[in-house]
Amino acid sequence: MFLWPAYCPSMKVATSEEVIDALSHALRYDGRKRVHHANSIMARDTAERLVQHLLACGFVVMRKGEAVAPSAPTPYS
Repeated sequence: MFLWPAYCPSMKVATSEEVIDALSHALRYDGRKRVHHANSIMARDTAERLVQHLLACGFVVMRKGEAVAPSAPTPYS
């Protein structure tokens, strides 16, 4: 069943660079904590290889539209 774009109008097709950046970050960090067993070059190379494979297999990765940054409540308000 194909539901996009009527079902999710705010979504767009992610570029290869966006997917590489997201995968590379996931390989280097666990949340906000740096993972020390993976260096940046290895993470970037692995992410690029994964994206090449996904494209060759016909995958399309979707991304939500730009989100509004959350605002923190001011103290004592």
